[in-house]
Amino acid sequence: MKPGRRDALILGAAGIAAAAAGFLLGPILLRSTDRRGAGEGSAAANTALRSASLVDLAGRPRRLSEWQGRILVCNFWATWCAPCREEIPLLMAARQKYGPKGVEIVGIAIDNAAKVGDFSASFNISYPILLAEADGLELLRKLGNGAGGLPYTVIADRQGSVIHRKLGAFHQDDLDAILGPLTRA
Repeated sequence: MKPGRRDALILGAAGIAAAAAGFLLGPILLRSTDRRGAGEGSAAANTALRSASLVDLAGRPRRLSEWQGRILVCNFWATWCAPCREEIPLLMAARQKYGPKGVEIVGIAIDNAAKVGDFSASFNISYPILLAEADGLELLRKLGNGAGGLPYTVIADRQGSVIHRKLGAFHQDDLDAILGPLTRA
């Protein structure tokens, strides 16, 4: 067998193996989890969420605990993340639909302030945007996203307890299935 053909076969086999691993492990890594899900225990996640201190686009310090008493949807995202950008209109619609029922959507950007500010203005994002920059990766880990993938959403009930986590973009039906019952409770 010629060396070029052998190299091509080896690379092809490696590509097939990588695709198979992605096919088998992808659904596991992207599945939604509830409070018993992967990552640190829910007590650690609850503490991390309540004590998180970030800054808003105006540079003012904000704590996630200021939304205690509301159902809080914290969406970690970045301007360079295509699924994150696709999810933003859904989150704006969810805020309009569920905001009067006690839900607040908070975007937490893992990106630099200038890019986030420009992006938020161009998209007319209607919910609060906080900046986590690189420090956000540690918060992601504490909230159960060890891989640091985006988008990542954490939903907390009115008492501030994490009740749902999702790696990957939400679909309207999935978000409604979570927020609908919470707003009726």
